[in-house]
Amino acid sequence: MGTATPPPAQAQQTIEVAEPIESQKRPVKLTGKPELIREFLARFDVFLFDCDGVLWQGDKLLPKVVETLDVLRNRGKQIVFVTNNSTKSREDYKKKLAKLGIQAEIDEIFGSAYSAAIYISRVLCLPPTERVYILGEAGIEAELRSENITFLGGTDPADSGPMTPSDYETFGPDPTVTVVLCGLDRNICYKKLARAYQFLQNPNCRFLATNIDSTFPTHGKLFPGAGSMSAPLTYMLGGRQPVSLGKPSQAMMAAIEGKFRFDKSRTCMVGDRLNTDITFGIEGGLGGTLAVLTGVNKEDDFLKEGAEVVPDAYLEMLGDLAY
Repeated sequence: MGTATPPPAQAQQTIEVAEPIESQKRPVKLTGKPELIREFLARFDVFLFDCDGVLWQGDKLLPKVVETLDVLRNRGKQIVFVTNNSTKSREDYKKKLAKLGIQAEIDEIFGSAYSAAIYISRVLCLPPTERVYILGEAGIEAELRSENITFLGGTDPADSGPMTPSDYETFGPDPTVTVVLCGLDRNICYKKLARAYQFLQNPNCRFLATNIDSTFPTHGKLFPGAGSMSAPLTYMLGGRQPVSLGKPSQAMMAAIEGKFRFDKSRTCMVGDRLNTDITFGIEGGLGGTLAVLTGVNKEDDFLKEGAEVVPDAYLEMLGDLAY
Protein backbone atom coordinates (compact mmCIF):
# COMPACT_ATOMS: atom_id res chain seq x y z
CA MET A 1 0.00 0.00 0.00
CA GLY A 2 1.55 3.29 -1.11
CA THR A 3 2.17 6.25 1.06
CA ALA A 4 -0.21 9.11 0.50
CA THR A 5 1.39 12.12 -1.07
CA PRO A 6 0.89 15.25 1.01
CA PRO A 7 -0.93 18.11 -0.70
CA PRO A 8 1.31 20.73 -2.23
CA ALA A 9 2.29 23.54 0.05
CA GLN A 10 0.07 26.55 -0.40
CA ALA A 11 1.43 30.04 -0.61
CA GLN A 12 1.31 31.74 2.75
CA GLN A 13 -1.17 34.59 3.04
CA THR A 14 -0.79 37.47 5.42
CA ILE A 15 -4.09 37.96 7.22
CA GLU A 16 -4.46 41.03 9.39
CA VAL A 17 -6.54 40.17 12.42
CA ALA A 18 -7.64 43.00 14.66
CA GLU A 19 -6.59 42.44 18.23
CA PRO A 20 -9.61 42.50 20.57
CA ILE A 21 -10.06 45.98 21.95
CA GLU A 22 -10.15 44.73 25.54
CA SER A 23 -6.59 43.36 25.38
CA GLN A 24 -4.85 46.27 23.71
CA LYS A 25 -2.59 48.41 25.84
CA ARG A 26 -2.90 51.44 23.59
CA PRO A 27 -6.22 53.04 22.68
CA VAL A 28 -7.77 51.96 19.41
CA LYS A 29 -8.60 54.60 16.85
CA LEU A 30 -12.06 53.68 15.55
CA THR A 31 -12.42 56.38 12.89
CA GLY A 32 -12.75 54.81 9.45
CA LYS A 33 -12.84 51.23 10.79
CA PRO A 34 -16.44 49.92 10.52
CA GLU A 35 -15.62 46.42 11.77
CA LEU A 36 -13.97 47.73 14.93
CA ILE A 37 -16.83 50.18 15.45
CA ARG A 38 -19.38 47.35 15.26
CA GLU A 39 -17.31 45.28 17.68
CA PHE A 40 -17.00 48.22 20.09
CA LEU A 41 -20.71 49.13 20.03
CA ALA A 42 -21.72 45.50 20.60
CA ARG A 43 -19.98 45.54 23.98
CA PHE A 44 -22.31 48.13 25.49
CA ASP A 45 -25.97 48.67 26.31
CA VAL A 46 -25.59 52.14 27.86
CA PHE A 47 -23.66 55.20 26.68
CA LEU A 48 -22.98 58.16 28.97
CA PHE A 49 -22.30 61.27 26.90
CA ASP A 50 -20.52 64.42 27.89
CA CYS A 51 -22.01 67.38 25.98
CA ASP A 52 -19.73 70.38 25.47
CA GLY A 53 -16.93 69.38 23.12
CA VAL A 54 -18.61 66.07 22.24
CA LEU A 55 -22.06 66.92 20.88
CA TRP A 56 -21.49 70.60 20.26
CA GLN A 57 -19.06 73.50 20.56
CA GLY A 58 -20.77 76.56 21.98
CA ASP A 59 -24.07 76.67 20.09
CA LYS A 60 -22.76 74.80 17.05
CA LEU A 61 -23.78 71.16 16.65
CA LEU A 62 -20.87 68.97 15.60
CA PRO A 63 -21.19 66.96 12.34
CA LYS A 64 -23.41 63.84 12.24
CA VAL A 65 -24.18 63.91 15.96
CA VAL A 66 -27.94 63.48 15.43
CA GLU A 67 -27.34 60.59 13.02
CA THR A 68 -24.98 58.92 15.51
CA LEU A 69 -27.46 59.15 18.38
CA ASP A 70 -30.18 57.77 16.08
CA VAL A 71 -27.93 54.83 15.18
CA LEU A 72 -27.43 54.03 18.86
CA ARG A 73 -31.12 54.36 19.73
CA ASN A 74 -32.09 52.19 16.76
CA ARG A 75 -29.76 49.51 18.08
CA GLY A 76 -31.50 49.61 21.45
CA LYS A 77 -28.76 51.48 23.31
CA GLN A 78 -29.68 53.61 26.34
CA ILE A 79 -28.36 57.17 26.23
CA VAL A 80 -27.67 59.45 29.19
CA PHE A 81 -26.33 62.99 28.81
CA VAL A 82 -23.90 63.69 31.67
CA THR A 83 -22.56 67.23 31.92
CA ASN A 84 -20.45 69.19 34.39
CA ASN A 85 -21.91 72.50 33.21
CA SER A 86 -23.93 73.78 36.17
CA THR A 87 -25.15 76.98 34.49
CA LYS A 88 -28.09 75.09 32.97
CA SER A 89 -30.77 72.95 34.60
CA ARG A 90 -31.97 69.67 33.11
CA GLU A 91 -34.93 71.55 31.61
CA ASP A 92 -32.53 74.09 30.05
CA TYR A 93 -30.48 71.27 28.58
CA LYS A 94 -33.54 69.57 27.16
CA LYS A 95 -34.42 72.83 25.37
CA LYS A 96 -30.88 73.20 24.05
CA LEU A 97 -30.80 69.62 22.82
CA ALA A 98 -34.16 70.10 21.07
CA LYS A 99 -32.97 73.35 19.47
CA LEU A 100 -30.01 71.46 18.02
CA GLY A 101 -32.27 68.69 16.72
CA ILE A 102 -31.54 66.16 19.47
CA GLN A 103 -34.62 64.67 21.08
CA ALA A 104 -34.17 63.79 24.74
CA GLU A 105 -36.30 63.24 27.81
CA ILE A 106 -35.50 65.14 30.96
CA ASP A 107 -34.80 61.85 32.74
CA GLU A 108 -32.00 61.20 30.22
CA ILE A 109 -30.12 64.30 31.41
CA PHE A 110 -27.87 64.32 34.47
CA GLY A 111 -26.00 67.54 35.19
CA SER A 112 -23.69 68.54 38.01
CA ALA A 113 -26.24 71.05 39.36
CA TYR A 114 -28.80 68.25 39.66
CA SER A 115 -26.18 65.94 41.17
CA ALA A 116 -25.42 68.58 43.83
CA ALA A 117 -29.11 69.08 44.59
CA ILE A 118 -29.61 65.32 45.03
CA TYR A 119 -26.57 65.13 47.31
CA ILE A 120 -27.73 68.04 49.49
CA SER A 121 -31.33 66.83 49.82
CA ARG A 122 -30.88 63.05 49.96
CA VAL A 123 -27.39 62.52 51.38
CA LEU A 124 -26.91 65.53 53.64
CA CYS A 125 -30.69 65.59 54.25
CA LEU A 126 -30.59 69.35 54.73
CA PRO A 127 -33.50 70.40 56.97
CA PRO A 128 -35.79 73.24 55.81
CA THR A 129 -34.39 75.52 58.53
CA GLU A 130 -30.94 75.49 56.90
CA ARG A 131 -29.85 77.23 53.70
CA VAL A 132 -27.35 76.93 50.86
CA TYR A 133 -25.23 79.84 49.68
CA ILE A 134 -24.74 79.62 45.90
CA LEU A 135 -21.69 80.83 44.08
CA GLY A 136 -23.10 80.11 40.64
CA GLU A 137 -25.89 80.71 38.16
CA ALA A 138 -29.55 80.00 37.45
CA GLY A 139 -29.08 76.30 36.62
CA ILE A 140 -28.10 75.58 40.21
CA GLU A 141 -31.04 77.59 41.54
CA ALA A 142 -33.52 75.64 39.40
CA GLU A 143 -32.21 72.26 40.54
CA LEU A 144 -32.17 73.26 44.21
CA ARG A 145 -35.79 74.40 43.85
CA SER A 146 -36.68 71.01 42.36
CA GLU A 147 -35.49 69.43 45.61
CA ASN A 148 -37.18 72.09 47.80
CA ILE A 149 -33.85 73.40 49.09
CA THR A 150 -33.73 76.96 50.47
CA PHE A 151 -30.89 79.06 49.13
CA LEU A 152 -29.45 82.55 48.86
CA GLY A 153 -26.83 84.19 46.66
CA GLY A 154 -26.67 82.91 43.09
CA THR A 155 -28.21 85.42 40.70
CA ASP A 156 -29.39 87.76 43.47
CA PRO A 157 -28.35 91.30 42.39
CA ALA A 158 -27.57 92.13 46.03
CA ASP A 159 -24.48 89.94 45.75
CA SER A 160 -23.10 91.81 42.75
CA GLY A 161 -21.15 95.03 42.63
CA PRO A 162 -18.41 96.39 44.87
CA MET A 163 -18.14 95.86 48.60
CA THR A 164 -19.66 98.63 50.74
CA PRO A 165 -18.61 99.70 54.25
CA SER A 166 -21.70 98.00 55.67
CA ASP A 167 -20.74 94.71 53.94
CA TYR A 168 -17.51 94.60 55.91
CA GLU A 169 -19.52 95.05 59.10
CA THR A 170 -22.37 92.61 58.35
CA PHE A 171 -20.68 89.75 56.47
CA GLY A 172 -19.89 86.83 58.76
CA PRO A 173 -20.81 83.25 59.67
CA ASP A 174 -24.52 82.46 59.74
CA PRO A 175 -25.75 79.36 61.62
CA THR A 176 -28.58 78.94 59.09
CA VAL A 177 -26.18 78.73 56.11
CA THR A 178 -24.73 75.23 56.37
CA VAL A 179 -23.65 74.69 52.75
CA VAL A 180 -21.62 76.81 50.33
CA LEU A 181 -22.06 75.43 46.81
CA CYS A 182 -19.72 76.62 44.04
CA GLY A 183 -20.41 76.25 40.34
CA LEU A 184 -19.47 78.12 37.21
CA ASP A 185 -20.25 81.80 37.80
CA ARG A 186 -19.59 84.16 34.90
CA ASN A 187 -20.38 87.11 37.16
CA ILE A 188 -17.89 86.19 39.87
CA CYS A 189 -16.73 89.11 42.00
CA TYR A 190 -14.89 89.91 45.23
CA LYS A 191 -18.16 90.45 47.09
CA LYS A 192 -19.42 86.93 46.36
CA LEU A 193 -16.13 85.33 47.36
CA ALA A 194 -16.00 87.40 50.55
CA ARG A 195 -19.50 86.36 51.57
CA ALA A 196 -18.86 82.68 50.80
CA TYR A 197 -15.62 82.78 52.81
CA GLN A 198 -17.38 84.28 55.81
CA PHE A 199 -20.09 81.60 55.73
CA LEU A 200 -17.38 78.92 55.65
CA GLN A 201 -15.98 80.22 58.94
CA ASN A 202 -18.86 78.34 60.53
CA PRO A 203 -17.35 74.89 61.35
CA ASN A 204 -20.70 73.27 60.50
CA CYS A 205 -20.79 74.77 57.00
CA ARG A 206 -20.00 72.25 54.22
CA PHE A 207 -17.96 73.26 51.19
CA LEU A 208 -19.34 71.74 47.97
CA ALA A 209 -18.67 72.22 44.25
CA THR A 210 -20.80 71.18 41.30
CA ASN A 211 -17.49 70.31 39.64
CA ILE A 212 -13.87 71.39 39.73
CA ASP A 213 -13.03 71.68 36.02
CA SER A 214 -10.17 74.13 35.59
CA THR A 215 -11.43 75.24 32.19
CA PHE A 216 -14.70 75.34 30.27
CA PRO A 217 -14.73 74.57 26.50
CA THR A 218 -17.06 76.74 24.45
CA HIS A 219 -17.05 78.33 21.00
CA GLY A 220 -13.95 76.35 20.08
CA LYS A 221 -11.87 77.87 22.90
CA LEU A 222 -11.15 77.30 26.60
CA PHE A 223 -12.38 79.69 29.29
CA PRO A 224 -12.20 79.57 33.13
CA GLY A 225 -14.18 76.63 34.53
CA ALA A 226 -16.09 76.04 37.74
CA GLY A 227 -12.91 74.94 39.52
CA SER A 228 -11.64 78.47 39.05
CA MET A 229 -14.53 79.68 41.21
CA SER A 230 -13.84 77.38 44.16
CA ALA A 231 -10.02 77.61 43.92
CA PRO A 232 -9.78 81.07 45.57
CA LEU A 233 -11.84 79.78 48.50
CA THR A 234 -9.61 76.72 48.78
CA TYR A 235 -6.62 79.08 48.98
CA MET A 236 -8.34 81.25 51.61
CA LEU A 237 -9.23 78.15 53.64
CA GLY A 238 -5.64 76.91 53.82
CA GLY A 239 -6.01 74.20 51.19
CA ARG A 240 -9.43 72.87 52.16
CA GLN A 241 -10.94 71.22 49.09
CA PRO A 242 -14.66 71.17 48.28
CA VAL A 243 -16.59 67.93 47.87
CA SER A 244 -17.13 67.76 44.12
CA LEU A 245 -20.43 66.46 42.75
CA GLY A 246 -19.42 66.41 39.07
CA LYS A 247 -17.14 64.25 36.94
CA PRO A 248 -14.78 62.62 37.85
CA SER A 249 -16.26 62.44 41.38
CA GLN A 250 -17.62 58.98 42.11
CA ALA A 251 -20.35 60.63 44.18
CA MET A 252 -21.82 61.60 40.82
CA MET A 253 -21.34 58.08 39.45
CA ALA A 254 -23.14 56.62 42.47
CA ALA A 255 -26.04 59.01 41.92
CA ILE A 256 -26.28 58.16 38.21
CA GLU A 257 -26.02 54.43 38.83
CA GLY A 258 -28.62 54.66 41.58
CA LYS A 259 -31.05 56.42 39.27
CA PHE A 260 -30.59 54.39 36.08
CA ARG A 261 -29.70 50.98 37.56
CA PHE A 262 -27.41 50.02 34.68
CA ASP A 263 -24.82 47.27 34.42
CA LYS A 264 -21.45 49.04 34.71
CA SER A 265 -19.69 46.37 32.69
CA ARG A 266 -22.01 47.11 29.75
CA THR A 267 -21.67 50.91 30.02
CA CYS A 268 -19.35 53.26 28.12
CA MET A 269 -18.36 56.85 28.99
CA VAL A 270 -17.89 59.14 25.98
CA GLY A 271 -16.04 62.42 26.46
CA ASP A 272 -13.45 64.90 25.25
CA ARG A 273 -11.58 65.47 28.49
CA LEU A 274 -9.19 62.97 30.07
CA ASN A 275 -9.15 64.26 33.65
CA THR A 276 -12.93 64.43 33.96
CA ASP A 277 -14.83 62.29 31.44
CA ILE A 278 -12.36 59.46 30.85
CA THR A 279 -11.17 59.38 34.47
CA PHE A 280 -14.82 59.29 35.52
CA GLY A 281 -15.40 56.13 33.48
CA ILE A 282 -12.17 54.43 34.52
CA GLU A 283 -12.50 55.12 38.24
CA GLY A 284 -16.18 54.21 38.06
CA GLY A 285 -15.33 50.74 36.78
CA LEU A 286 -17.28 51.13 33.55
CA GLY A 287 -16.84 48.59 30.78
CA GLY A 288 -15.25 51.11 28.45
CA THR A 289 -14.26 54.68 27.70
CA LEU A 290 -14.36 56.48 24.35
CA ALA A 291 -12.57 59.79 23.73
CA VAL A 292 -13.34 62.25 20.95
CA LEU A 293 -10.90 64.88 19.67
CA THR A 294 -13.36 67.77 19.24
CA GLY A 295 -12.89 69.24 22.70
CA VAL A 296 -10.17 69.71 25.29
CA ASN A 297 -7.70 66.85 24.85
CA LYS A 298 -5.94 65.77 21.67
CA GLU A 299 -4.40 62.54 20.42
CA ASP A 300 -0.90 63.26 21.76
CA ASP A 301 -2.27 63.68 25.29
CA PHE A 302 -3.00 59.96 25.64
CA LEU A 303 -0.63 58.44 23.05
CA LYS A 304 2.50 60.00 24.54
CA GLU A 305 4.83 57.93 26.69
CA GLY A 306 3.76 57.92 30.33
CA ALA A 307 0.24 59.23 29.76
CA GLU A 308 -1.63 58.82 33.05
CA VAL A 309 -5.17 58.61 31.64
CA VAL A 310 -5.77 56.52 28.54
CA PRO A 311 -9.18 55.76 26.97
CA ASP A 312 -10.01 52.35 25.53
CA ALA A 313 -10.77 53.84 22.13
CA TYR A 314 -11.04 57.20 20.41
CA LEU A 315 -12.54 58.98 17.42
CA GLU A 316 -11.73 62.11 15.45
CA MET A 317 -15.35 63.14 16.20
CA LEU A 318 -18.46 61.45 17.53
CA GLY A 319 -20.07 61.44 14.08
CA ASP A 320 -17.51 58.86 12.95
CA LEU A 321 -19.62 56.22 14.73
CA ALA A 322 -22.32 56.74 12.08
CA TYR A 323 -20.23 55.04 9.40
